[in-house]
Amino acid sequence: MKVIRGRKALVTGAASGIGRGIALALAREGADLTLWDVDETGLTSLADEIKALGVCADTTRVDLTQPNEITAAVQLLLERSQTIDILVNNAGVAYYGPTHSMTAAQWDWLLGINLLAPIQLTRELLPTLLERPEAHIVNVCSISGLVAGGRFAAYHTSKFGLIGYSEALRAEYGRRGLGVTALCPGPCLTNLYRDCATGKQGKTVPHPPRWLCTTIDTVAASTIKAIRRNHRMPLIGPMAHLLWNIKWLAPGLLDFLNHFRRKRRTQPTGLISANDQQTASRHAA
Repeated sequence: MKVIRGRKALVTGAASGIGRGIALALAREGADLTLWDVDETGLTSLADEIKALGVCADTTRVDLTQPNEITAAVQLLLERSQTIDILVNNAGVAYYGPTHSMTAAQWDWLLGINLLAPIQLTRELLPTLLERPEAHIVNVCSISGLVAGGRFAAYHTSKFGLIGYSEALRAEYGRRGLGVTALCPGPCLTNLYRDCATGKQGKTVPHPPRWLCTTIDTVAASTIKAIRRNHRMPLIGPMAHLLWNIKWLAPGLLDFLNHFRRKRRTQPTGLISANDQQTASRHAA
């Protein structure tokens, strides 16, 4: 997409974090925005900031765990704008804790927001996107969709799936001019780690060192570049590049380290009680 100015873009999970950064970056490029989130206060604040840049910003409160709300919001978007050029599937949630302690409801909640909602939203907007020249889909995936570790199983599953979905869309519709990007940032300076529940009362989520983290502005700038140049799968941040290179240059190393740590730390203390389960707060990925 050579020209973003005048295009119409939808960003999910726009009220904070990476979603907010991408929305502002698109606004600075001259795109008109439709903003979705469950945080109405955050949406209103963002819309005011975007309008001050001289472009339009519509907001809709949408709970992405509810398929009927997604469909209703899509219909409202098309009534207001008649078309869409850029779709950014950014909204995401996380859960950190023992996989055997997660309930079916927690799995459904996370996969619904991180994977099923982007699939539904893309499916319902795909006919409109295909009518537009150089339309583009950005799926905010994460390095967690390429390299897995422990205690984030549901999150990894959702992001691996989203990368696969992105690759399938790109393979099928690239010849028709539709751009598709699977954006893969490493750990980012958002509230994801700070607010994420752990599955254990009172325990915090380990956070990578700040010097290994990327920033929201860096992710937003990479998103703009990916839309302009139709990048397939940009890795963003030092940790993303480090983990990806380790996986491909020494594929057994991460597996060895995970098993080594487990052997050293595992104690026969029994399973975690179901009463200790908690879900994570909502975040932009």
